[in-house]
Amino acid sequence: MGERKIVIRESVTESIAEIAWFIESKGLPSTAEKFSDDTYNFIAHLANDRVTHSLCKEPLRNLIGQKCKTFKKKYTIVFYEDNDRIVVCEFIPSKLIVW
Repeated sequence: MGERKIVIRESVTESIAEIAWFIESKGLPSTAEKFSDDTYNFIAHLANDRVTHSLCKEPLRNLIGQKCKTFKKKYTIVFYEDNDRIVVCEFIPSKLIVW
């Protein structure tokens, strides 16, 4: 089983960190750390080259070839996929995707 290279944009890491900080500010530091770990592990599983992910349902993202994957029913990971790498562009709440 081959693995593709994963490139995560800085804006994605900032979004994940902001959510983790919010969770931690509510007095749940271990939950915040688990959220970050789970998120990065989920992104790492996207690297499996035997899986081809579907395009986003949102028309604009679909038009430019971005792919979407839902994480914990609450967040959406938006990325580009090719044979050699995956570029993660956005980590956003799913309710912000309008289609």
